[in-house]
Amino acid sequence: MMKIYICPQCGWLRMVSRRKDVECHKCDCSQMRLTNLEFGKFTDMTESERQDYADAWLYIHNRQKG
Repeated sequence: MMKIYICPQCGWLRMVSRRKDVECHKCDCSQMRLTNLEFGKFTDMTESERQDYADAWLYIHNRQKG
């Protein structure tokens, strides 16, 4: 089963099948976070929609920390 992870630092999205510890290859963050995004929906999204999703995710999660 494919899962979608996001980097909490830079927002990069990554598809992973079997791993639970996922690192970001863009900013070298050692622990990406699992999203609620379903694989089918992710593959149907345009690059712009993926960027909007990542931006919204970062906004919501950074706001909760502050």
